[in-house]
Amino acid sequence: MTETAQRGTRAPATRRTTTLVGTGLGHALEWYDWGIYAIFVPFFATQFFDRGNQFSAMLSSLAVFAVGFVARPLGGLLFGWFADRAGRRTAMTVTVATIAGASFAIGVAPTYAAVGAWASLILLLARVVQGLACGGELPSAQTYLSEMAPAAQRGRWSSLIYIASVFGNTVGVVLGLVLTVVLTPEQMQSFGWRIPFLLGGVFGLVAVYMRRNLAESETFTASRRREKARLWPAIVEHRRQALQVIGLSVGFTVVYYSWVIAAPAYAISSLHIGSTAALWAGVGSAVILMVTMPFWGMLSDRIGRKPVLLISTLGCAALLFPVQFLVRTSAWQLFLGMSLAAVFISAGVSILPAVYAEMFPTAIRALGLAVPYSIAVAAFGGTAPYLQAWVGAEFGRSAFTGYLVLLMLVSTAAIATLPETRAKELS
Repeated sequence: MTETAQRGTRAPATRRTTTLVGTGLGHALEWYDWGIYAIFVPFFATQFFDRGNQFSAMLSSLAVFAVGFVARPLGGLLFGWFADRAGRRTAMTVTVATIAGASFAIGVAPTYAAVGAWASLILLLARVVQGLACGGELPSAQTYLSEMAPAAQRGRWSSLIYIASVFGNTVGVVLGLVLTVVLTPEQMQSFGWRIPFLLGGVFGLVAVYMRRNLAESETFTASRRREKARLWPAIVEHRRQALQVIGLSVGFTVVYYSWVIAAPAYAISSLHIGSTAALWAGVGSAVILMVTMPFWGMLSDRIGRKPVLLISTLGCAALLFPVQFLVRTSAWQLFLGMSLAAVFISAGVSILPAVYAEMFPTAIRALGLAVPYSIAVAAFGGTAPYLQAWVGAEFGRSAFTGYLVLLMLVSTAAIATLPETRAKELS
C-alpha cells in the first residue's frame, strides 16, 4: 500500500466525518440555491416578464435559466484556475458565498409590473453570477472529495456529491410543497416564490462557515510543494481528456436535468398535473435516487468504473421511451417514471466525480475538469428545460426523448474510449 493510501486509511473518523459533512452539506446548500429557480418557475415567471402570455413568460424564464449556464464555462475557467492555485477549500468557500448572494438578490428583486424590463435584467444578472459560481463549485467540490477519499473507496465517497445535489434540490421541492399548501396560488405568485430565494441567502452563510473549517486536501498540498505545472501546456497535453469529459457529460447532464430537476415543473406546466402532487412525486423519486447512489459507487470500487457507467447510459437509452409513455396525467405515473429513470441515472452520476478526478493530474485537476464540463453543461444542460417545454409543445414529447437517447449514446461512445481507473492513486 502506498503512503497516500495509508494516510487515507488511517485518517481519523472525526476528520472523515468533517470532510463528508462539510463538503456534502455545503454542496447541498449550493444546489438548493441553483435548483429552486427551475422548481419555482411556474410561480414567478409572470413576475419578471409580461403577464399577457403565461406560456411565453415561462419560456422566457427558462431562457434565463439557460443563460445562467452560458456563464458556467467562464466560471469554470476562473474558479478552476483559482482552485488549482489557492486551494480547493478556498475556492469552494468563495463559490458558495457568491451563489447565495445572487439567490438573495432574486428574492428581493422588483417585479415587471413595478419597473418593467429592469426586473428581467436583474433576474438575468443574478443568474449569470450564479452561473459563474456554479461553473467552479461542482468541479472544485468533486476534486476535493476525490482527493480526500481513500483510493479503494473513491467510488463510494464520490457518490456523496450527487446525493448532496439531489438533497439540496429536494429541500427546495419540499419547501415548495409546504408553501403550496400554506399559501393560495395567488399568494404563491405574488410573494410566496420569494421565500425560497431569501432562505437560500441565509443557508449560504451556513455553507460558508462549514467550508472555511475544512482541511485542505493533502494531495493538493503535496502537489504545491512540487514544481507547478505550466498551465496552458498542461491543458493542451490533456486535450483528449477534455474531449472525453464533454462526451461523457452531455448525456448525463441532459437526462439529469430533464428527469431529476425539471420533471415536476414540466409536469405542472405542460402535462397539467397538480402542483402539489407533482412535487411529491419529485420528492419520492429523489429519495430513491439518493438511496441507490452509494450502492453503485461501491459496485464501481469492486468491478470498475466503465461497467457501471455503461449500465447507466445503455439502461437510460433503453428505458426513456417506455418511461415517457408511462407518464401521462397522473402524479403516480410521474413518480413511477421518475423513479425508474432514477435507478439508471444514479449509476452514472454517482461515480462521475471519481471518474473525472482520475483523468487529470493534481496540478490541473480542477481546471482541466471545470472548463470542458462547464461547456458541456452550458450547451446541453442549460437548454434542457427550455427544449423539453418547447420541443414537447411543437413536435411532441417523443422528439425530445429521441434527443435524450441520442445524447446517452454519445456518452456511451465516450465511455468506450476511457481507460479503467478503479482504485487509481492520484498524482
